[in-house]
Formats: sequence, C-alpha cells, structure tokens
Amino acid sequence: MSCLEFNAVLLDISNQLSVDNLETLKFLCREMIGKKDREKINSGIKLFQLLTERGKLGPQNTEFVSACLREAQRQDLADKLTSFETQSANTNDEPDDTEKAKLDIATQVIAENLVRGWRKVGRKLGVKDVKLESISHKHPSDVEETVVELLKEWRKSVGAEAQTQKLIEVLRACQFNLTADKVEDKLKENGY
Repeated sequence: MSCLEFNAVLLDISNQLSVDNLETLKFLCREMIGKKDREKINSGIKLFQLLTERGKLGPQNTEFVSACLREAQRQDLADKLTSFETQSANTNDEPDDTEKAKLDIATQVIAENLVRGWRKVGRKLGVKDVKLESISHKHPSDVEETVVELLKEWRKSVGAEAQTQKLIEVLRACQFNLTADKVEDKLKENGY
C-alpha cells in the first residue's frame, strides 16, 4: 500500500471526527504535543501530521492512534486504521506452509490452555504494550480470543520469522511448561 493510500485513509478518518472526538484525541495526545501545538490543531489531519512528525503514526505504526480512537469511542475508525495496516503488511513475508500449519496447531492449543499470563507471553514475544492493550480491548471477556489475537499479531509482526519452536521456548521461559508440553504433544499427534 502506498503513502497516498495511507493518507487517504487518514483523510477519511479525519472527515468522520466530530469536534468532541477531536478534543478527546488532543487530550489523549497531550503528553507528546505541547500546549501551543494543541491549540493550533483544529482538524484530524493537523493532528495526524503532528503525530507523524513525532513518530507516533505511519503506515506500519498505527497502534497508538488506533488506541486513542478506541478511547474516544470511535471503534469504527480504529478498525479502519488497523485494517489498513493489516492490508499493507507484506503477505509474501510468511512462514512456509508446514510452519503455518504447525503455528495454527500451536495457536489452538495455547488459546485453549493459557488462561492467564497472556500479556507476559506477549511481552516475551516482543509485542508492544500498546498493541497488548488494544488486544485486551477487542476481547475484554474472552481470554481464548484474546490469546488468538495476540498470536495473530505476533505472527504478523515477525512474518517469516514466526516459528513454532519460538512459541514453545517463550512458554517455557514464562513457566507455562504444561502448555508447552501440550503443544509438543499435539504437534507429534499430527505428524510434526
């Protein structure tokens, strides 16, 4: 996806922001935008330009703004931004089919068995705290879906580097040995 397409998405989001939405976003961004700059911002586009200059927004860096949009009660716009990032991810940068199948099995087993501690696993996998918070908001009462979303985000972020063995190592490092054993058993059961 091009920079032009990304800017078109930002323009669309800006056009859908109410005055109250914009004020809420400016409030949420006050730590990175000085008072003088905040007073000059009278549109979503100006806010997005400033956030881009400050390194908080880009075609592959939408987590912060998506989280702010959710906090401003604009899940629809947050989804639009997240959807763009997902579409723009390089789809050729994926593990081979065998590894994908193994990762799918591992994801299923981990989702069924990891009741708590998913944030710890996420951090160990290198998922950013902002993304963990975003995942938490998507599925506030369904831990299994939260874990599936976490592993999907991890796979997307590392691309072809996503390996089942890495998941098993992280589970063991986080003291989730029983879950790691179950993943290994399920893989053997399926001939891997």
